[in-house]
Amino acid sequence: MLLDPLQSRIVLRAALEHRFALLAVNADSPAAITDVLEAARAEDAPVLIEASLWQLTGHSFGAGDAALGMARYLVQIALLASSERYRSVPVLFHTDHIRGPQTLPLLEASIRGLPAGVAGAEVSPSTISVDSSSLSEAENIGALVRLGRAAADCGRPVTLEMEAGVDDGVTELSVAERLLGVVESQTPGTIHLWAPGVGTRHGLGEQEGFSPDAVKAHRELACRLLGRPVGIALHGSSGLSPSALKAAVSAGVVKVNWSSESLRIRSEAAREYFASRSDELVPGHPAWKSAAMDHGVQSHVASRYQPRVAERIRCLGASGRGAICRDALGMA
Repeated sequence: MLLDPLQSRIVLRAALEHRFALLAVNADSPAAITDVLEAARAEDAPVLIEASLWQLTGHSFGAGDAALGMARYLVQIALLASSERYRSVPVLFHTDHIRGPQTLPLLEASIRGLPAGVAGAEVSPSTISVDSSSLSEAENIGALVRLGRAAADCGRPVTLEMEAGVDDGVTELSVAERLLGVVESQTPGTIHLWAPGVGTRHGLGEQEGFSPDAVKAHRELACRLLGRPVGIALHGSSGLSPSALKAAVSAGVVKVNWSSESLRIRSEAAREYFASRSDELVPGHPAWKSAAMDHGVQSHVASRYQPRVAERIRCLGASGRGAICRDALGMA
């Protein structure tokens, strides 16, 4: 089931209350989306699938058109999540790393509802964030306030993640006070995830600066400032050890972004497939067609990738938590 913004808040709150985190996978192809859902189904876990601008404009979705890519991505997830196979999986879709001049028009359109192309249906994200890496504090605040007001103007709920300095060491608590305080005063009730810098960095490599204490301090401050339970969104999780991830969840992380390591696993599996079947990838070979079809490489990648997704889900304490989420949502 693809969750709407209000349902997403319920699941995020359940994650904070029961101390588990949703794996948030940057899936850059339909096959990757399917693999994530398969792993979540096998683990009976809620899961979050997110897309950045380069995925929305990529060949698998928008082919250069971000709005088309967003609609196509959402339709794909909505169709799968409503199917009998995945209906029991609580699925969130999140916009991640959307930046540049098209950011706010694209996100405002998605809040209003993007055309699904079928019988007038519309699709919208579960949760939304703005990439703040190139924004000043004032611009960051302005972007979140604008999205909150856009939702109010069209009478739709929005669930926002606000971020600040996720690649710049540990964010000072005074920054959180300024950012969260102003947005809450102008568009109350819209922020339900806070993504400060806690010593991690995007990309592959060692994560020696990660601070669970910073997670705890920011989570406590965000809850106090906003007057409601607010979990931490962890960016730059690739490279963190299992013990560090568990410490993050214990401190209040409820969403763990996963991209670089995910891409590495998939790309290494694809390279392995083509290397092992190079002799067959020659027209005239009896196995050429089966080796050349997308299904061949996708199935091989899935066999390597799905167990790693499931492993990550278990590490975050989310395995078996689908039942808690379904109960909280009132799902049969």
